[in-house]
Amino acid sequence: MNFALAAGGTGGHMIPAHALAAEFKARGHGVLLITDERGARFPGLFDGVPVHILPAGRLGGGPLGWIKAASAVMKGRGQAKRLYREHTPDAVVGFGGYPAFPSLLAASSRKIPTVLHEQNAVMGRVNRLLAGEAEAIGVAYDQIDRLKPAYRAKVVVVGNPVREEISRLGTMPFPAFDEAAPLKLLVTGGSQGASILGRVVPEGLGLLDPSLRRRLQVVQQCRPDDIERVRQRYAELGIPAELMTYIEDMAAKLGDCHLMIGRAGASTIAELTAAGRPAILIPFAAATDDHQTANAREMVKAGGARSIPQSGFTPDVLARQIEALAMDPVALNNAAARALSVGRPHAARDLADLVERVGNGVAPVPVGLSPRVTAAAPDGAMPA
Repeated sequence: MNFALAAGGTGGHMIPAHALAAEFKARGHGVLLITDERGARFPGLFDGVPVHILPAGRLGGGPLGWIKAASAVMKGRGQAKRLYREHTPDAVVGFGGYPAFPSLLAASSRKIPTVLHEQNAVMGRVNRLLAGEAEAIGVAYDQIDRLKPAYRAKVVVVGNPVREEISRLGTMPFPAFDEAAPLKLLVTGGSQGASILGRVVPEGLGLLDPSLRRRLQVVQQCRPDDIERVRQRYAELGIPAELMTYIEDMAAKLGDCHLMIGRAGASTIAELTAAGRPAILIPFAAATDDHQTANAREMVKAGGARSIPQSGFTPDVLARQIEALAMDPVALNNAAARALSVGRPHAARDLADLVERVGNGVAPVPVGLSPRVTAAAPDGAMPA
């Protein structure tokens, strides 16, 4: 079979698309990627997969901005239609975001079946617009906000695909940790980085009990503008830290860490739960529809993470949360097991099965979703 994947913009869209492409190739299918210029620049993804860059456009900027966006979308739609005439796919899979919009519109106009994948716990804008035309909607969580009741019959819970080397971590033991072992921290703000982590995390680590601070080993992703300042601050605090602007070998870094501190993007949550790594999460306050707070709920409810609102993310709060976990090795090991308990390491396989069924004209088996989402515990407190 042949499939087209439409994704772009951020790692949250590109990484699950990459994982699905790898699964399709392993099954002997043909696959191509349709993306935008940002998506095509991600390193280490889609080796051996044909990549087509199309204009997409983005709503915003008032009436003039809308006109420009509509023009770009229609141009991209026309290019996608020509591409489908040359390489007719059995189905087109959209991963949300504006770069997927023209490709899915073109597929619908040519009667090519489409499957949407929603990585977040809140249905994204583009997926909401296209849900009516899709044959199936694969989702990452049992509970999804902003999904119209009329489309619930199309929904299948598949999880959020992660790279095979990440899912393999969940089959391995959690790194040994006791009262004397080093505490290995991984700090990441997702593919775009996060300046607030560079400001708060070093100061918070500096407030830890000296017996714990002496055991720290830090790996931290920083924005390019922040990295030298952060490096200097860690040197002043005497905390060994490996800093980088982009983590290419995430499997190695995640596999080595005991605790992750970072954003609650969809791919981050999927990787943490597939690998079984506990986390302190700081949802991005400006995320559309506050979807990162929703993403964190399942992991927090299970006891695998603590969530701190960005408005309350201070060095003192962070230090207290780290000490609550790391000063008790049993608590940290239990949190790792609880994170793993909500992982869906076979999401790429399950999503590929769904797309194959749609491509073969077989109706997907729907999985009903709860109409409401239960709130997380106050301040994201980890259950006892």
